[in-house]
Amino acid sequence: MIPAERSHLHVSAKSHPGMNRKNNEDRYAVSAYRLSDAQPTPALFAIVCDGVGGHQAGEVAAEMAVEIISQEAAASDASAPLQTMRQAIQKAGQTVLEQSEKNPELQGMGATCACVWIIDDRLYMANVGDSRIYLVRGGAIQQISTDHTWIQEAMDAGLLTPEQARGHPNAHVIRRYLGSKQPVEADTRLHLRDGESDEQAEANQGMNLLPGDQLVLCSDGLTDLVSPAEILSSLPAGLQPQKQDEAVQNLINLANQRGGHDNITIIALQIPAAEAAVSFVAPAQRGRLAKPTCLVIGLVSIVIIALLAGGAYLLLNRLSDRPAATMTGAPQASSPAILPATQVITPLQPPPVLNTPEVQPNASPSVQETAAPTYTPWPTNTTSP
Repeated sequence: MIPAERSHLHVSAKSHPGMNRKNNEDRYAVSAYRLSDAQPTPALFAIVCDGVGGHQAGEVAAEMAVEIISQEAAASDASAPLQTMRQAIQKAGQTVLEQSEKNPELQGMGATCACVWIIDDRLYMANVGDSRIYLVRGGAIQQISTDHTWIQEAMDAGLLTPEQARGHPNAHVIRRYLGSKQPVEADTRLHLRDGESDEQAEANQGMNLLPGDQLVLCSDGLTDLVSPAEILSSLPAGLQPQKQDEAVQNLINLANQRGGHDNITIIALQIPAAEAAVSFVAPAQRGRLAKPTCLVIGLVSIVIIALLAGGAYLLLNRLSDRPAATMTGAPQASSPAILPATQVITPLQPPPVLNTPEVQPNASPSVQETAAPTYTPWPTNTTSP
């Protein structure tokens, strides 16, 4: 892929250390590309990593992960995004582990990871750990990533209800992370409905995003203290990119008002309206479009002028040959104008309707519904619940 100066999506990204942390161990990156000079399809890669460990080790792991995964994506041709992300995440996990074992000060460090790759209007994603990815569409919010935590496994097994999970001492015991001794496996299930099988969730990869859709990537410093419904109600409804930065800052402020016990990082992406997409075309692509367009306009103008001049000449000759008596009659029908060919744009096929029975649009839950504030603990390899 080739770096582009501008993204074809509206992007807002902010990170805050929180109220009780000296260091910000979160890292993130957002990069815009076009696939190649011959294929100027736009692409965007965004990633959030939350470092865990002790004494600055977490931020080292998170920074290594962001750099390695972003570089692997940039070096690819985007022909196999899921395979590229899987290999990049595995490489980052192995590198973090090797550095942890070489340096005693970095021993035990690790990082979570949540990344999205949007190629034109198609979404691909992968995650490891408890950093999350949400899709907002049509007044509903859906977590499309899966938490790799002890609590999530217990709920999946039916051993705990969501109510019992709130405030549980194992709420953020991470079961999968970059830097673990076991080779890390990226989760590429993209959940659009509750109860989907793994195969169905995998098949959702490459789904079409629609104008107005929003994606939110965030670390658990946000989701520990702010519910999905509150994230939804804070984001601008409809195509209002000018309010996106304000919404992201408001979410960070809300988490900090409730204690800010952890670092908070948010990336918000919005798909622009079709007619607004041209403002996000890369300059190189815009140049290639402008030259042939001007040539066509010039040729059409010359033809029209020639036709008008020829018609005027013939009309004057006919008038000079007519007798003095004026003859009236029905006017002849003019020939239909020949319009230039236009490109027919096939409407995008919308993905399945989001099913979010537990999240009511624009709801304002009470503070009691928010998970109890907790620190992100060190990753552990505890047994299954």
